[in-house]
Amino acid sequence: MEDNHRPNYGLDAPRAVRNLFIVAALGILSLITRLLGVWSRHDLIAVIARPLIGAGLSCGAMGLWMVYDSKIGKVREREDYLDKIVWRGDERVLDVGCGLGLFLIGAAKRLKTGRAVGIDLWQAEDLSGNTPAGTLNNATIEGVADKVEVHTGDARKLPFDDASFNVVLSSMALHNIYNAGERQTAAREIARVLKSGGRVLILDVRHINQYAATLRDAGLDARCVQGIGAYLLTVISFGSIRWGYVIGSKS
Repeated sequence: MEDNHRPNYGLDAPRAVRNLFIVAALGILSLITRLLGVWSRHDLIAVIARPLIGAGLSCGAMGLWMVYDSKIGKVREREDYLDKIVWRGDERVLDVGCGLGLFLIGAAKRLKTGRAVGIDLWQAEDLSGNTPAGTLNNATIEGVADKVEVHTGDARKLPFDDASFNVVLSSMALHNIYNAGERQTAAREIARVLKSGGRVLILDVRHINQYAATLRDAGLDARCVQGIGAYLLTVISFGSIRWGYVIGSKS
């Protein structure tokens, strides 16, 4: 039964998690059949089964990490990331690709007279249960519904005036734009709607160097940051994940 007293920020990339667990199940099945003596290392099936065991263990670990991070880790990590911005409390904040409101609501909690605005295309393949109603319900549960609003729109063409936000956030969203040129367009849009003196924070699993370069080309001071844990994750994921964030400001 769903707990209506706790926010639900969804499962990130549910299809990817499903596929990881499918490979993990095949790997476990291969391991069990090996332990039961169904095949030996000299059998032809070993050519497939032995690599599958290793892949299954790796994929299983990655899948479990993604579930943990979606349900527990990302809520804890959110505060660390938002602490990188100095808040006054009167900011107008935009969260690009806000999903179910993890960062949107986290920002709203830091506001006194400000406003937190979220925009998303609400694609369920990127985040389970991703709907505007779900975001607003989370805002209500977290006690910030009066400071939050959500819109349907595309990061590549933000429906806001130039220089209309003091802070622009984006978490785990822009990598879902698969074309490199269109990701640059989204980053330029973020720069466009940011006010002078404003701050930007982009967290993602890929392409952070591209985001930073595009923001710098748009006149912002922007840099990439990756921790040791991010490098380890890159190794575990065979290079498919390059987690980090971009922090920047507009003079």
